[in-house]
Amino acid sequence: MSSTPIDQTVLVVDSETDFLDWARQQLKASGVRVITETNSANAFKIFCLEKPDLVIAEMHLRPAGGLDLLAKIRAESPNAMVIIMSAFGTTQAVIESMKLGAFDFLRKESLPFTMKVVVDTALKAAAELRSAAPVKPALTVEQYHDDIVGQSEAMQSVFKMVGRVAMSDAPVLVTGESGCGKELVACAIHNYSERNKKPLIAINCAAIPENLLESELFGHEKGSFTGAATQRVGRFEQGNGGTLFLDEIGEMPLAVQSKLLRVLQEGEFSRVGGNATLKSNVRIVAATNRNLEEAIAKKEFREDLYYRLNVVGIHLPPLRARTEDIPLLAEYFLSRIAQKQHRPLLQLSGESIKVMQAYPWPGNVRELQNTLQRASVLATSDVLLPKDLPLGQVTKSAEVSDLSASPKIQGTAPTELTALTALKAPTALTVEEAARSLFEALTRENGDRELLPWVEEDFTRRAMELSNNNQVKSSKLLGITRATLRKRLERLGIRGASSSGE
Repeated sequence: MSSTPIDQTVLVVDSETDFLDWARQQLKASGVRVITETNSANAFKIFCLEKPDLVIAEMHLRPAGGLDLLAKIRAESPNAMVIIMSAFGTTQAVIESMKLGAFDFLRKESLPFTMKVVVDTALKAAAELRSAAPVKPALTVEQYHDDIVGQSEAMQSVFKMVGRVAMSDAPVLVTGESGCGKELVACAIHNYSERNKKPLIAINCAAIPENLLESELFGHEKGSFTGAATQRVGRFEQGNGGTLFLDEIGEMPLAVQSKLLRVLQEGEFSRVGGNATLKSNVRIVAATNRNLEEAIAKKEFREDLYYRLNVVGIHLPPLRARTEDIPLLAEYFLSRIAQKQHRPLLQLSGESIKVMQAYPWPGNVRELQNTLQRASVLATSDVLLPKDLPLGQVTKSAEVSDLSASPKIQGTAPTELTALTALKAPTALTVEEAARSLFEALTRENGDRELLPWVEEDFTRRAMELSNNNQVKSSKLLGITRATLRKRLERLGIRGASSSGE
């Protein structure tokens, strides 16, 4: 805590004067002003008068316990930093403390080893919170008419295209990386069309087994196959007059593609096992994150179906290509979270927005939403600081920045920022700090695993993702030979890797 500003104040509350003497000496040596108290009622009065930067309170106090003091302090000052400590840290005590908004819960026997780090972190967070300038939301959730949000030039072009195609019945193919919001575009096309009084039915072609997808789309007759105990009406019949959204169309089996082509050409189909020709007036909107032209060249997708689907094409840009939309998207998601959870609206500090705009978002808008959802659950103040976000340590190195900017990268939303993007540039991060970050991440998310195997697998997967599965680039990122990388990929069961050096 040597870097702690000397004008910061810590209030320590404990019924044992010997402990207070020890704590005072420990904290004074770190350059902070220390106030001690044995009575919880007096401690609350001191808090209201002095407004300390941090309160450290024992669980067992009189006349009211430490949890009662915590609740009163947080009611008085919702952003107050409070650490609860106890010689007996039961499961219930820890959970209740965090539920009431404690910054941390410490076992007394561990204080000689943990107090310095935790107190320093808490005081730093308190200083950041005081200096943070929260960015006020531009719109409330009620002012958003659609779930698809964006003010960037790229998204304005998407909105214009949606408006042009909404009133027609032409098939639309929406392309873009995973997590960009392709289904939201399909919803907007339907909602602004004359079909909006009829159903919008969505099917994920990749999630339904091949032998069931045909029945899902076209229905089946009773007894047409084993298990077909009754007649089933398919999605084309259910969606008559409305819109059918075929997500992950690039994963549709070739046999089903040919039957879909007939519906697009003739407007006719038959149920599985049936002879009757049925008609359906359904508008098709399809979406994919695959390059269908490459799939056509590999004979994995029908060329004639591609041109039938791609009458109008709409491409959604990845989030890293429209970072100016991040503040608006963040406001929207935080507004929705507050409304659904019946909680006060959280705000982002200006520094948090800068951090988010510097991150490449391999999981796109879906990752942003998940990140803010997690931050809102774990937040201990009404302003989200960089420390509250999984991306709080992000700074792009040159190598990672070049790779993450590639439009070919497609990824899923990670629950935690992996080490390749979490680590700062070598000049800004010491080996000691990097090791500490890794051990903390392991303890927090993977406590039942050993560090080295976890790091090896996580770094390898992240390197392959950042290099678009290129083994040459991945081996350079990891500092190993391509032969070593190939053996590691085989051992870890990581597939889809290209050995091309181009």
